[in-house]
Amino acid sequence: MEVAIIGGGAAGFFAAIAAKENHHNSRVVIFEKSKKLLAKVKVSGGGRCNVTNACTSIPKLCDAYPRGGKSLKKPFSVFNTKHTMEWFESRGVALVVQTDDCVFPSSQDSQSIIDCFLHEAKRLGIQLVVGCGIHAIQAKNDKIEIHFQNETRLPEIFDKVIVAPGGSPKKSGLDWLEMLGHQIENPVPSLFSFNMPDEKITRLMGIVIENAQVNIQGTKIKAKGPLLITHWGMSGPAILKLSSFGARWLNESNYRFTVQVNWVNETNAETVFNSLLEIAKVHGQKQLANFRPYGLPERLWLFLLEKTELPLTKRWDELGKKGTNKLMTVLTNDCYKVTGKSTYKEEFVTCGGVSLQSIDLNTMQSKMVKNLYFAGEILDIDAITGGFNLQAAWTTGFIAGKLM
Repeated sequence: MEVAIIGGGAAGFFAAIAAKENHHNSRVVIFEKSKKLLAKVKVSGGGRCNVTNACTSIPKLCDAYPRGGKSLKKPFSVFNTKHTMEWFESRGVALVVQTDDCVFPSSQDSQSIIDCFLHEAKRLGIQLVVGCGIHAIQAKNDKIEIHFQNETRLPEIFDKVIVAPGGSPKKSGLDWLEMLGHQIENPVPSLFSFNMPDEKITRLMGIVIENAQVNIQGTKIKAKGPLLITHWGMSGPAILKLSSFGARWLNESNYRFTVQVNWVNETNAETVFNSLLEIAKVHGQKQLANFRPYGLPERLWLFLLEKTELPLTKRWDELGKKGTNKLMTVLTNDCYKVTGKSTYKEEFVTCGGVSLQSIDLNTMQSKMVKNLYFAGEILDIDAITGGFNLQAAWTTGFIAGKLM
């Protein structure tokens, strides 16, 4: 059997290895359009490669996917995070689980993952072809003909083809698949930080709030987690998660909106109000500047006091109801204007791609073209940070590689 894998990234390699292990006598070849294999794996996780997440609950795992989560329940029952960890460890890659459940190679170097894939490909006899882009594919009875971008390279016919080239930033990049009858969801950016060029809070660049809650004003889109203040605006897991769940809405809004920040991770405003009253009762003689509620970073607390126009030298017992309300509001509902986005380095993923309505998720086979399969980010599946996007690549690649 002749098997072609389109794309030499995470999903492509995983699918190729699975295909060769399931069909020992097959010829399996990976076609990668660039000169580098596994380029995104190399830079993922800040160069450490967040291979998966230690979450073992399939329902909770599915919750990490704004697109595709509900559809992944059955695929995850076949190959999930536990299987991923076993897969790498059985091939000599030691893993470590962080306190936030993110899983990295113990080496803290993505090269460990790359070396594992290259070793497996060599061991199994998988052919690697770089600098070879695909122009089009055509169904030829029960076989598939691949046409290459290099016109001097003649078309080749394969028994089965797995499409795993990664995400496309533009819908036009998926025309060759739409022409075959596949439904395409318009690709838009996901996982990005917020630009706030007109907001003074950027003066606090470098400050991290470990437990913040954020939401997009006028919507039900919300997230929580660590928030990082940058010189251009806001980033960190809470913001990236918000951008992921709000990807389409934010794109339609041209990335101009208001983000509401709850700095103290307490949604009940009355509880915060009462906490402030208690501080005024116990620490009434202290100046506002000298006692920070909820352990807020000093620079942030002074900034918030400035924003409320409350004097730094004012004593806590002099606040009164009006002053307490001002503090409660700025702590639980602090608003900032966002006027753009910044791609979060290598963690950038696309929301959109080949619709799951066009795919049989039991096999990852196309419903339009027999013997054509899909894996990875080319599908309309994407997740928040934490190893979840790579897990989707491993799961879909593993299932596609069975070539059922």
